[in-house]
Amino acid sequence: MMERREFLKSAAVAALASKLSLHAENSSGIPYRTLGRTGARVSLVGLGGHHIGRNYVSQEESTRIIRTALDSGINFLDNCWDYNNGLSEERMGIALKDGYRQKAFLMTKLDGRTAKTAQQQLEESLKRLQTDHIDLIQMHEVIRMNDPERIFAQGGSLEYLEKAKKEGKVRFIGFTGHKSPEIHLHMIETATKQNYTFDTVQMPLNAMDAHFDSFASKVIPVAKKLNMGILGMKPMGDGVLLKSNTVTPVECLRYAMHLPVSVVITGCDSMQILQQALDTAKNFRGLSETEVSAILKKTEAVAQNGQFELYKTSHNFDGTYHNPQWLG
Repeated sequence: MMERREFLKSAAVAALASKLSLHAENSSGIPYRTLGRTGARVSLVGLGGHHIGRNYVSQEESTRIIRTALDSGINFLDNCWDYNNGLSEERMGIALKDGYRQKAFLMTKLDGRTAKTAQQQLEESLKRLQTDHIDLIQMHEVIRMNDPERIFAQGGSLEYLEKAKKEGKVRFIGFTGHKSPEIHLHMIETATKQNYTFDTVQMPLNAMDAHFDSFASKVIPVAKKLNMGILGMKPMGDGVLLKSNTVTPVECLRYAMHLPVSVVITGCDSMQILQQALDTAKNFRGLSETEVSAILKKTEAVAQNGQFELYKTSHNFDGTYHNPQWLG
């Protein structure tokens, strides 16, 4: 019980902090926050890259979604070298033509753990996205305890990314993962031992994470001390959380937004889903302690064993588990 009371207390503080820091950056009404130590201003909601490359979404619809998001005040775009075998990046590259690249804070991810594979994948991403630089590159799927050692090794991926940064191909460097807070902490600790601080860290943050092996309670405090930009993903767990019939999509978004994150990344595979995200962000003014408690109470019983957080408890979301060759 003590751990739960402490979490609710910290959640209430986070809600107040988020409320005080929210303001619209422009006439769109979308709130912006600072991306940690980068100093960049990013929209509270970011557009996920996986959904726009799915086979039931056309090129025309994906372009419409991306451009409408940018025209409506969203500036943070998420993607990854391996999403839909590169189609997600290709589609985003097409959508970013005609001046739209200038509206975007563009993030993509790569899987390579060696300098050679990291270079190969970054060059492919730049070509697909039709840009000469990535605003934020992140090492994807840090989901194994030995990933940090491989990344920081001589000839590892970080060695190349720092070179790419000096060459102007990337502005900032971060990492992502969805498996375990302990692996995230190991990555940060490994970096600290090397006198290195990542600009950003991405993790699943949602109303079920609070109850089971929580990234929010374990990783966020450490990342905040280092002033890392905190990227929340999987506010609905790719829709799996909704199958619990405990929380609505809007409640999921609002809960994630109340945390001390820079941006909440959400997948949008239709204009209707995009509009839902836009409206939720525009109307967000923080959550009260009562609202936070109500959401957590609804999810507590079903969240205990991670049955709705399959990215933590299964290999369903582990692209590099199924395709180890991507690691190099």
